[in-house]
Amino acid sequence: MMRFSTAQRLLPVLLLLAACNEPSTIKTEQPATPPVAAPDTAVAVAPAKPTVPDTAAIHNVAAYLAGLPVSRGSDLQQLTAQPAWQAYAADANKSWTQYHASRTAKIEAWAATELDTVRAASPTIFYPFSGPDLLNVTTMFPGSQTYVLLGLEPVGTVPSRVNLENSKLFPALKESLWSILSFSFFRTNSMAVNLKSVELDGALPLMLLFAARTNHQVEAVRYVQLLPDGQLAEADSALIRKPGPKAVPGVELKLRSASGQSKTVQYFSADISDWKLGQTQEAALKYVRTLGPLTTYVKSATYLMHKTYFSKVRNLVLERSNYVLQDDSGIAMKYFQPTDWQLTYYGTYKRPINLFAKQYQPEMTAAYADEDNPPRPLPFGTGYNWRENDSNLLLARRASPVAE
Repeated sequence: MMRFSTAQRLLPVLLLLAACNEPSTIKTEQPATPPVAAPDTAVAVAPAKPTVPDTAAIHNVAAYLAGLPVSRGSDLQQLTAQPAWQAYAADANKSWTQYHASRTAKIEAWAATELDTVRAASPTIFYPFSGPDLLNVTTMFPGSQTYVLLGLEPVGTVPSRVNLENSKLFPALKESLWSILSFSFFRTNSMAVNLKSVELDGALPLMLLFAARTNHQVEAVRYVQLLPDGQLAEADSALIRKPGPKAVPGVELKLRSASGQSKTVQYFSADISDWKLGQTQEAALKYVRTLGPLTTYVKSATYLMHKTYFSKVRNLVLERSNYVLQDDSGIAMKYFQPTDWQLTYYGTYKRPINLFAKQYQPEMTAAYADEDNPPRPLPFGTGYNWRENDSNLLLARRASPVAE
């Protein structure tokens, strides 16, 4: 009988262990793994549990933009040691602490009671005219699985190392965030300038920032586009940076909440006026129709769905939504047929700000004055009339649910 030495008997096991320790091609940062001792005898070795990745590189970018610590070992750590980032982070922490106290906590407490049944039945949120506002929609609907946002702002790309080192980055971020943290909405004109700069080339950098500041882990980002038939397809950064007139570019984020829930966020850069939809063969609306029953959220939407030339997106919302939560800048009250919708009013309805004075709705004034069905409290500001005691929200519930 042929005999083997102890070293010869252990050789296959040692080779197996060596193979298990080969580095993965996935570009995530791994914490150090303690060495595995070789067994004393040649027995079957149970496969080691996969190491849980540390923060992914893409999340480090999100954290850096948000003024939050990056993971240990990240190549961005040396940038966070710079005085400019540290000053930005200190200022950001102060602003966000104030924001969460004045808005987030109030929204969460209000929505926990007023939107409890709505949240439970809202796996997919449609947010037209959103811009990069991942902040408000995930605060209002934290348990949803899919968020589809549409805006005119360019998609943008993940900031490069050169852009992260640019001294103009932090002032651009602060200017872009100032209005939404102060008033709950983006200023369209200034955002259009800020999001086409070298430092912030679109919505994506701010969406990454909001994901980090709402305690989401950014697990993946991919560039996408909508084909003319409404199908979702991969895209490259070249199309994202220079989309053609008939293209509908987008980005998809995979997030994980603090509780471990997986979420998908999609943003598409699209003009959804009736005329422009004709140019793109209504790709954006075709895609949204594939998502099943919707909960639609609208705020600070410049009253576009009041107008005749935004009828297609308005009709989509009314046809495919089981719930619509909006301020008065969303769909005009006259389009909610009483036989189809149950309306609940919150807060106070005042005339629109001067810029939108022509969009005043006498029907809303009458509804808010109805003593038999008085409006319910709204303990936070939202929309263009952003002060706490001047704001309004309308919750519309469909009488007969949309078919799957």
